[in-house]
Amino acid sequence: FRRAHTLTVLFILTCALGYVTLLEETPQDTAYNTKRGIVASILVFLCFGVTQAKDGPFSRPHPAYWRFWLCVSVVYELFLIFILFQTVQDGRQFMKYIDPHLGVPLPERDYGGNCLIYDPGNETDPFHNIWDKLDGFVPAHFFGWYLKTLMIRDWWMCMIISVMFEFLEYSLEHQLPNFSECWWDHWIMDVILCNGLGIYCGMKTLSWLSLKTYKWQGLWNIPTYKGKMKRIVFQFTPYSWVKFEWKPASSLRRWLAVCGIIFVFLLAELNTFYLKFVLWMPPEHYLVLLRLVFFVNVGGVAMREIYDFMDDPKFHKKLGQQAWLVAAITATEFLIVVKYDPYTLTLSLPFYITQCWILGIILVLTWTAWRFFIRDITLRYKEIRRQKQEHKYEKDKCLSNGDGHSSVLDEQNGNKLRERKL
Repeated sequence: FRRAHTLTVLFILTCALGYVTLLEETPQDTAYNTKRGIVASILVFLCFGVTQAKDGPFSRPHPAYWRFWLCVSVVYELFLIFILFQTVQDGRQFMKYIDPHLGVPLPERDYGGNCLIYDPGNETDPFHNIWDKLDGFVPAHFFGWYLKTLMIRDWWMCMIISVMFEFLEYSLEHQLPNFSECWWDHWIMDVILCNGLGIYCGMKTLSWLSLKTYKWQGLWNIPTYKGKMKRIVFQFTPYSWVKFEWKPASSLRRWLAVCGIIFVFLLAELNTFYLKFVLWMPPEHYLVLLRLVFFVNVGGVAMREIYDFMDDPKFHKKLGQQAWLVAAITATEFLIVVKYDPYTLTLSLPFYITQCWILGIILVLTWTAWRFFIRDITLRYKEIRRQKQEHKYEKDKCLSNGDGHSSVLDEQNGNKLRERKL
């Protein structure tokens, strides 16, 4: 039935597109016709994928919604592969086909400079430095971390990613001026206010979702209009709730998986800034916003697939399709950045920053070796030593019964006497 339904929808869509092209006179514009043909091809592919792709772990508001974003992931990955195989100049100028205003070098905004919270030299507005930093990225930080918390579902992991990204901004501000910020912009506005408040609200939402009663009833079986409206609103909440317990220190496999998740998150965050830098896209452009909306939708599915694969590998024998696509998209974006501007990426880090990162990596590797190798060997050695001491104590207790005779020998002699009597 599903396959017949798919073919019917595809047939209707193809006929509709063909009917539109027959009604209008085809313009003698190669660029316009090419864009129109690509858009029509993408629509047909999305229609096929929405009805025919494999379902993911989410079923609300509808499985077709998540199949749609899976197909969008495929389209976006193909677009990235196409951009990757162009020359730098052609790739940047190709963006003009999407928006004629693109393809022009843009200056990067520097958020550093005067870092005085209260500037006595400016009598008109001493707090002008604070107001200058309050742009559209402030609510974007808050809502972004609110949604990331709903994806990760762990307070510690969210805080680690938030703090680590600020360290990355400190480390890479010599490459992108956009990373240059005041200390209070890094730690007060970003980490504490925007990111911290977003994580707090996200954890409160997760707490409410975990306590919610998941008992579904058909819409037409609900007698009151208020109940029907409530049921429609709850259609956009999860079908059931799964609490994420990452437990990174429980095993080496889970520790490496959690480190990999943090690494991919940080790389995707950096790609946001480097992609708009190398492709000459202004931060407020709608393509940047669409990419963030895309990652919000596919990231939640990918995190659920990763957690299911880690938590129950017997039932989920392989990683989910959306998780693989997100990893491939993140890697392809990074390759585009490397190809389009290798000079910026190869700017050497300051010596003191290099020392800090080397020290941090050594500490992480040392803790990993101690937690999963040295500590286990030490605990195993102590357990074996304890068992040997207990065995020796029991043996000495059995050999000596207080009068110098062995209770073991007495028991053996008693057994021999009973055998003779028999």
